Formats: sequence, structure tokens, C-alpha cells
Amino acid sequence: MELLNVAINSVKNISFSSIMDIIVVTFIFYKTYMLIKETRAEQLLKGIILIVFLIPISSFFNLTMLNWILTKTITIGVLSFIIIFQPEIRSALEHLGRTTFLDKPIIEDEEKLEKIIGEITNAADSLSKNKTGALIIIEQLTGLQDIANSGIKLDAELSSALLENIFVVNTPLHDGATIIRNDRIMSAACILPLTNNRNINKKLGTRHRAAIGISENSDALIVIVSEETGIISLAVNGNLTRNYDSEKLRNILVRIIRKRNSKKSTIREQVKLWKEKVKKSSL
Repeated sequence: MELLNVAINSVKNISFSSIMDIIVVTFIFYKTYMLIKETRAEQLLKGIILIVFLIPISSFFNLTMLNWILTKTITIGVLSFIIIFQPEIRSALEHLGRTTFLDKPIIEDEEKLEKIIGEITNAADSLSKNKTGALIIIEQLTGLQDIANSGIKLDAELSSALLENIFVVNTPLHDGATIIRNDRIMSAACILPLTNNRNINKKLGTRHRAAIGISENSDALIVIVSEETGIISLAVNGNLTRNYDSEKLRNILVRIIRKRNSKKSTIREQVKLWKEKVKKSSL
């Protein structure tokens, strides 16, 4: 009974800020785990957690040498974790950055969206029929200026004819990726990082591996046309799906961008309401 009274009093003494603190910390730990789930970092993190639990146990039983080894291991382990898993940490931070409240207009007008996606899918369909290899990146929230700087700057109005011309074999711009930002072709012949994923199909060539690589490090949508088979593929968030026709590709691209715009609009509305409440409460 006394234990129950203590528990009730403890609950009564919890403030709203304490509850919010617990919720935020829990959310951060949950999101961190989901970001590293099924990656190499997950196993190392489990090892670090085990060592953290063993340190107080070794101290309690006066296992001096074991405690010293575990303490030094955890110090070196954290530094090693940062060095070894730099790509995963970078990906996690970029993912976090994409969930902020920053505004960035990306093809929000419906008519404009349909036109842009139409130009891209028409070019992909024509390139597919001619079995001309292509790698087209549609930039979203994650800025790809560093990738764009590795190629040839164009800053040209988007059109299917220009896209097709860029990828004509043996022309200066055909080898590499083309980056599209809103309704403009920013750069061509851009160099992309290859994926480190060892589980992808061994038959996939450099073009597909590069597409998966950039999709792992950004929220970009990457359209790939195979030079050998003419098959159209799409890379999103580290995943590759294949065998698209122009209509199917058009529908999936529009759906993904609309979904992102819908989320951004909802967040913007929530922030606006929050600002209004803060303003009213300060009056």
C-alpha cells in the first residue's frame, strides 16, 4: 500500500515539461534506431550498449582490470563508430534535415508538375525505345549542388528534346547524370557516388549502382534507362524498381511529389497555427 502511495505521489509530481522531455527523448531514440535498423551500425550499436551495461557491473564486483578495459573500449568505440559509419551518420543527418520546417517550393503548381513530369517521361520513353542509356535526377528537398558542380552547368529550360539530345551516345554530355531542379536542367555529365550495398543484383551496371547510391544519400527521384535492354527503372530512398512504361512512370513520379507536397503543406499549416497561438498568448 505504501509503495502504491509513493507511485501515485511520484506521478502527481511530474510536470508537463517532464512529460514532454520524456516524449522527445523517446522519439529521438526511436528515430535513431529506425535509421540504423538493418544496417552495419545496428550491430556495433548493440555491442556498445552491452559494454555500457557491463561497466557498472564490473565496478560493482571490483573487477578493476575488466572495468579499465571496458572504459577504454567505450571511449575508442565511440570515435571508431563515427569514423567507420560516417556515410550512415551523414544519411541520418540529411534525413533529419529533410524533416525540418524549411520551405522550398518544388513543383507545387499542378499544371506545372504535370508538364515537367510529362517532359521527363516522354524523354525516358524515347530513350528506352532507342536503347540509349540515361540517368536523370529529379531534385527534391535535399540540395544536390555539390553533385551538380561535378558536371557541366546548363541551367536550361526543361524539355524532352533537350534531355534526349544530352544522352545521345558519343556526345560530350551523355556519360553521367543530368540533374533537374524544378523546371530547369541544372547540370549534365555529373559524377555520382556508387552504392555500398552488397545485396543488390550483381547484373546491375554502374549506371544503376550510381542511381541507388545517390538515392541512399538524398530524397531525389532517379530515372534510369538501361543501355543494354532499354528497361526504365526508378531509384527512390535506396530502392530500385524496374520495368516502367511511360504511363506507369508518370503516375508514380506525380504521386511521390504530390505526397511530399501534401506533407509540406500540412507542416506549414501546423507551424502557422502554432505561431498564431504564441502571438495570441503574448498579447
